[in-house]
Amino acid sequence: MFYLNSKPIFPPIEFADKDGLLAIGGDLSPERLISAYSMGIFPWYEKDTPILWWAPFPRPVIFPSEFHISKSLKKILKKNIFSISFDANFFEVIFSCAELRKEQGTWLVPEMIEAYSNLHKLGYAHSVEVWKDGKLVGGLYGVSIGRAFFGESMFHLVDNASKVGLWGLLKFLQKNDFIFLDCQQSSPHVLRFGAKEIGRDEYKKLLKHALSYPTLFCWQNKSVELGL
Repeated sequence: MFYLNSKPIFPPIEFADKDGLLAIGGDLSPERLISAYSMGIFPWYEKDTPILWWAPFPRPVIFPSEFHISKSLKKILKKNIFSISFDANFFEVIFSCAELRKEQGTWLVPEMIEAYSNLHKLGYAHSVEVWKDGKLVGGLYGVSIGRAFFGESMFHLVDNASKVGLWGLLKFLQKNDFIFLDCQQSSPHVLRFGAKEIGRDEYKKLLKHALSYPTLFCWQNKSVELGL
């Protein structure tokens, strides 16, 4: 296992163990986080553990041009009861993600919230908000570098809000020529949207291609149409 020092440098992702754990320690500075995501590495740890860095494979990714809309989601979108915004309230989204996971032992400890909030201020972390009757009822956030988006967490307060948020994100990524959405870990939710599990070599090629594009820093005031 690799123990990180003060420099924002990581070992190659090939050195991760069978569970995907690659390194321990370091910090959550913007420089280190950007370095990590640029290699396909992300932090995930709990309150009483050191910072743990992961690079698990196979990795579930969604290609925006191929995402799947279920019949049930189509019916929801046609009702036009939700609206979507980007970066309208990043802090409320990340706090809501953390709050809903408190009982399960959230990995969104205060240091993580602060770290991603700092990335948001720099234009690397973004949120999707889902609104109903003027109230925030769901959303998600993640990290964007080049034309890759790394999904971190989502929440919902009413049924289907997180599905609508993910759909809105994928519409936005498609519109702006993103190469892929990194889901990090498989779940029935992302698999229903067409996530595909790919190996390390294919992931590295996709990531290299995505990072060859400039980063889209400003997402605020962008919009997607909820019509199909």
